Amino acid sequence: MVDVSQQGIDFERSPDTYRHWQLAYDGPVATLTISVDPAGGLRDGYELKLNSYDLGVDIELHDAVQRLRFEHPGVKVVVVTGGLDKVFCAGANIQMLATSSHSDKVNFCKFTNETRCEMEDATSLSGQTYIAAVNGTAAGGGYELALACDEIVLVDDKSSAVSLPEIPLLAVLPGTGGLTRVVDKRHVRRDIADVFSTRVEGVRGAQAVEWGLVDVVAPPSTFADVVARRAQERAATSNRSDSDEGIELTPLRPSVQGDTIVYSCVSVSLDRSTGSAHIAVHGPAGEQPATAPELAAGGDRSWILAAARQLDDAILRLRFNEPSVGTWVLHTRGDSDAVRGAESVLVDEPSQWLVNEVRLLWARVLRRLDLSARTLVAVVEPESCFTGVLAELLLVADRSFMLDADGTADVRAPTIRLTKINDGLLPMSNRLSRLESRFWQRPDDLERALDTVGCDLDARSAMAAGLITFAPDDLDWDDEIRMMLEERNSFSPDALTAMECNYRFVGPETMETKIFGRLTAWQNWVFQRPNAVGADGALRRFGTGTRPTFDRHRV
Repeated sequence: MVDVSQQGIDFERSPDTYRHWQLAYDGPVATLTISVDPAGGLRDGYELKLNSYDLGVDIELHDAVQRLRFEHPGVKVVVVTGGLDKVFCAGANIQMLATSSHSDKVNFCKFTNETRCEMEDATSLSGQTYIAAVNGTAAGGGYELALACDEIVLVDDKSSAVSLPEIPLLAVLPGTGGLTRVVDKRHVRRDIADVFSTRVEGVRGAQAVEWGLVDVVAPPSTFADVVARRAQERAATSNRSDSDEGIELTPLRPSVQGDTIVYSCVSVSLDRSTGSAHIAVHGPAGEQPATAPELAAGGDRSWILAAARQLDDAILRLRFNEPSVGTWVLHTRGDSDAVRGAESVLVDEPSQWLVNEVRLLWARVLRRLDLSARTLVAVVEPESCFTGVLAELLLVADRSFMLDADGTADVRAPTIRLTKINDGLLPMSNRLSRLESRFWQRPDDLERALDTVGCDLDARSAMAAGLITFAPDDLDWDDEIRMMLEERNSFSPDALTAMECNYRFVGPETMETKIFGRLTAWQNWVFQRPNAVGADGALRRFGTGTRPTFDRHRV
């Protein structure tokens, strides 16, 4: 039952392979039930008791959220509930955390929170509202699952409670945004939140409503009716399609051999000597859908959807399976006009449900790149097609190199092209476009860059517009790239992660930037402290009947 093969963790799932979730449909309402198989852990060494979860449970949830958006446009409300008696979800499995490496813990927390953000994204931007029907105790990450929903209904059975007990029990913090969502999303008063987050037994019944931790409570006799009524009320206000058919998300099935991962639109090649992964997104071949009906007819075979799904899968595989590969070099291959043609439907028919979902998927995939603890480098070569949606790969990078082929007769000069899609249609976690983030508080530079929309820019023009970092000529190109990769590989990855995270998110804070910024700082620190993970720490002592030993010094 261990899902980790010699090729590493596989992120492909489908409802017929789920071990931990059940999906049911009743008109505009879908019910997503967590019923975790205790023996279905992603690796050996722990049991998933009381609906506790590990990465494998969250991979299934991620798949379910994506399928609900693409395959079921008629679903307007998703009710998330527990499949065990008097248990909603006990949160992340403690034995799993205690026996995981530090990087695995942090990657797990990050992916878990990205999945919660996908649920919130569906509620706010797709008209598919998530409601938590908390049928029993929701502790730690279990309550955080409920917090990701737009409404929380708690059963009032005199025993079921919501809690965030990590601090008193485990000497760590809620790792998937719980503290932030309590005050920023549910607007719980900070002194009340302080009490709540240090109360092991949690809060139940009317007090949970009074404190703002849940929206409503109902006794067991009317709980199902209250949830159904609220679901129907929210469905009535949704702008989701009533008649359109969804499209099936078919398996990606990449070829994974040695140091390469190959999909139809994306390829990855590892260079372990420089600790780098070369990720190439290949542009469309052949005619692509130009209208929403054509996009629906093309299904997930359409380049604009297939490339996003494959890039997302590649990012996750590299994050979890290749933690020592610290630099990702972003390439594109293909024809710029073909990319512009394939993305045109996203600009021309933005309100159509499927078009909206494809655009939102691209936005989420690019945000996953933003949030990856890796150095991102874009390389613009003669065969590149950094245009429109693929130009975002240039803008996402920490630095970029573009070949200056002026005067080189036998080398085609590469170009880049911004389109309307780069002007805010694919926002970052700070809700700014990557151009706005790049030129934060420099309106003249932003306007100068936007003035180039639709133009093919060579290296010198791109440099003048502030869109690239360096423009080596053909003689220096190979040495410049090689030296940059070798230098980056010589630096401390811890320091690089901290630096990159600081520089990527400028301007206004949002709940999302707070969650991930705090995740990077808090979990990278707390998860390494002996009070939590030492031999006498709380994670190690949990469940043994022996209290942890704490170093009482504040740092």
